[in-house]
Amino acid sequence: MIKASRIAVLAALLASAAVIGSAGWAPSAAAEDKKIATVDGKAITESDLAAVMAEMSQQFAQLPEPARRRAALDRLIDIQILAGQADKDGLGASDEFKKRLENLRQRLLINEFVKIKVDGSVTDADVKAAYDKYVGGTTPPEETRARHILVKTKEEADAIIADIAKGGDFAKIATEKSQDPGSAKEGGDLGYFGAGEMVAEFDKAVQELKPGEFTKAPVKTQFGFHVIRVEDKRKQKVPGLDEVKDQLRQQVVQEKFSEALTELKKAAKVDIDEAALGAKK
Repeated sequence: MIKASRIAVLAALLASAAVIGSAGWAPSAAAEDKKIATVDGKAITESDLAAVMAEMSQQFAQLPEPARRRAALDRLIDIQILAGQADKDGLGASDEFKKRLENLRQRLLINEFVKIKVDGSVTDADVKAAYDKYVGGTTPPEETRARHILVKTKEEADAIIADIAKGGDFAKIATEKSQDPGSAKEGGDLGYFGAGEMVAEFDKAVQELKPGEFTKAPVKTQFGFHVIRVEDKRKQKVPGLDEVKDQLRQQVVQEKFSEALTELKKAAKVDIDEAALGAKK
């Protein structure tokens, strides 16, 4: 009897658009496609096994290699048996099944089109050009490094401001008096942050300060009263090509796909029955 967990994995496989002969996988050499088993005379090959192992990689992740291969083979055998019986019962002969099969065929063809005609046409030069455009059209946002001292009352904050104005060490006072446990042990240091990352009142106060300046009046937020000192302001670092090349490559693929689809739609003859489209059943 098939265990419940095995049924769940099998269901996931059957729900996939590409289980055996996956559009995203192909054997690299004929030797890899050797026959591993047969079910009612139909062969299960190495490429079939590899496709299932790739498709179910997360489910098989904790298994050692031999167990992964055995589990994948078990799934393939289940599929062959179930599909074979469905075929004997004539379940693939209905118009509805043929329509669904054609829909699946079209989706697999689109996958192949994207893989070969679009993704396969993207070069390193295309990605570099996208990066140059990204860098040239981007103004790096400013980020600020600041310290703060958080207390409960305005009176406490006023006293701290007066102390700092007399030459008190901001970091030392923050360590001793700030009620922000995260930054107090660092002398109130919040590190670098961008505009909008802090609550609005805090963010506004920071934007109005220059490096080396501190707030002359307490800044009230939902957390209490803050005394803030700006340590530095700088432009955020522009990421290098290697850091963003994968995202940029995907962007180029999407752009090329959109361009290809636009051209194909121009050449295609499309007739829409607007009356039928708008008709209510």
